Amino acid sequence: MRPVADRIAQLLGHFVPGPLPVRIRAWDGSQTGPADTPLVVLRSPDALRRLLWQPGELGLAEAYITGDLDIEGDLADALSQAGRSVRDRPGTRPGAAGMAAATALAVRLGAVGPPPKRPDGRARLTGGLHSVSRDRAGISHHYDLSNDFYALLLDETMAYSCAYWTRPDHPAYTLADAQRDKLDLICRKLGLNPGDRLLDVGCGWGSLTVHAARTYKARVTAVTLSRAQHEYVTERAAREGVADLVDVQLRHWRDIDGGGYDAAAAVEMGEHVGDAEYPAFAAKLHDALRPEGRLLIQQMSRGAHAPGGGAFIETYIAPDMHMRPVGHTVDMLENAGLETRSVEALREHYATTIDAWRATLEQHWSDVEALVGTTTARVWRLYLAGASLAFSERRMGVDQILAVRPTREGASAMPATPAVWYALEGPA
Repeated sequence: MRPVADRIAQLLGHFVPGPLPVRIRAWDGSQTGPADTPLVVLRSPDALRRLLWQPGELGLAEAYITGDLDIEGDLADALSQAGRSVRDRPGTRPGAAGMAAATALAVRLGAVGPPPKRPDGRARLTGGLHSVSRDRAGISHHYDLSNDFYALLLDETMAYSCAYWTRPDHPAYTLADAQRDKLDLICRKLGLNPGDRLLDVGCGWGSLTVHAARTYKARVTAVTLSRAQHEYVTERAAREGVADLVDVQLRHWRDIDGGGYDAAAAVEMGEHVGDAEYPAFAAKLHDALRPEGRLLIQQMSRGAHAPGGGAFIETYIAPDMHMRPVGHTVDMLENAGLETRSVEALREHYATTIDAWRATLEQHWSDVEALVGTTTARVWRLYLAGASLAFSERRMGVDQILAVRPTREGASAMPATPAVWYALEGPA
């Protein structure tokens, strides 16, 4: 009988012409495929069965998550190399004879049978898209995983967003330093002064909230839809001595009340708002600001011809997330009455940030497994590897958009050269 790896190669050859894009090691120990390509380990016929029942990205992801499929070496490098090979040689659909031959091969390999059990961790949302209850469930699925897990993955700032790497080649410069540089950059762009009122929408674990209160003496209203984050930020503000300057609110962005804020920020929260809902979100931020008040949006974007998210991300990581080209977001902010003053692309910074998280995940792998289980740990390994590639390969971006609510007369109180101004100014 022919080795299993050879029969798998023959099966794949009906759908992917030419040499295999990867090297395969099958469950009987046999191998086939080019030696200079990533090594994919198929541990059981279930790996193939998952692809038969769910062809494409999600089937491959679930085969990896369950351990039916594994990849030796760096996961991001393997995904990048295999992805380039597949993109250069688009698949084909076999004719009737070819499909019959492929089916016979699949049967002999044990790949035909009932659908395998789906792994744990899928998001299960109900209700109307971007209703308050559905948004809360989506946010909880991702952000309420475990505060201890995020404390392990991130750094002491607990910033779960793109950092700003001002000295990446300095040996003593860390992810925490880059996150503090990002927080400072935001506060300088917003022109925060002691006593200013800042609205932090989607405050996460309070990195910007606490930094603005402690370093810039701003009075911060922090808004989150995550109960775990609400409790964490409330306790953190007290622990770090800024409870008198911080008001943490558990509510949806639609339910933000009051106005007259000197500044507002939404750091990688706008991706969860939704496409149809974003104009109302932009209007809410406009109305929350006083005339001449400033807004800083840090938000992920996608290329004009690149998909945002994908089946794996939407199923296991961030359900209902929506990204668009950055120019479309600027249009909606402008249509809400805000004036865009600068847009700064941080795409390369995000690839570096995610790679730092990936390194931490691998360094503390046994601790991560103990906290969240092997399945969830493998979800995050795959998620971070894919995210690093998306930014480094320019399929996704992240941008800081600085805007202002002008007065009726058109005044903005913004300097003519804001880039120079916010680079030089520090806390008052």
